[in-house]
Amino acid sequence: MTEEERREIIHNVEEAKRKIAAAAIAAGHRPEDITLVAATKMNGAERVRAAVEAGVDVCGENRVQELLEKYEQHAYDGKPLHFIGTLQSNKVKYLMGKVSLIESVSSIKLARVIDKEAAKAGICQDILLEVNIGREESKLGIDPDELFSAAEEIAKLEHVHVRGLMAIPPKTQLNEEKTLYFDRMSQLFIDISAKKYDNIAMDYLSMGMSADYCEAISCGATIVRLGTAIFGARQY
Repeated sequence: MTEEERREIIHNVEEAKRKIAAAAIAAGHRPEDITLVAATKMNGAERVRAAVEAGVDVCGENRVQELLEKYEQHAYDGKPLHFIGTLQSNKVKYLMGKVSLIESVSSIKLARVIDKEAAKAGICQDILLEVNIGREESKLGIDPDELFSAAEEIAKLEHVHVRGLMAIPPKTQLNEEKTLYFDRMSQLFIDISAKKYDNIAMDYLSMGMSADYCEAISCGATIVRLGTAIFGARQY
């Protein structure tokens, strides 16, 4: 990584934090209540460390193998680490003790696997329930109509603790459509909070990425996951 690239990452983080603060204040929230997750997929350890030094709140990784490699390289040192991508059951064990939050728990079945592996590790794993808010066949996630029953079932598990909800709404260029999905998520978040389930704390609403994080904050997001806005366009 060149010095110019490092400076660009620092500038991008500062700009993102400025926009987050403005969006939070406009929505009547405190900027410090919004968590900035750097989505570090396909960025090497050196670039991740630059984002950490620039002041992101959390690092978020999408792929288990990539997480393990960068974890060994101390890329995330000094910041909490979230898992934010599709999680296969056979990879769960590798996350135990490394991530403070698994944001992408897309089914009861996956929650049970996490519970089993957390029990083996002697920990209680914090998780978010991923909601397929657009009911897209191509995406994983709990159907909104099944969220309450799924939450009740997952709440019975002893070694996971539900801390909130996460969603990746359908891609759209229309702000009205984006806001519609974000508002639906916010309402689900409020409705589950009102139920006061045991072992469920609606502390975090994770939604909004590089293209729409300000809109997400205006609708109640408390976690935003930014990749391109911090690291630039990914080189596939």
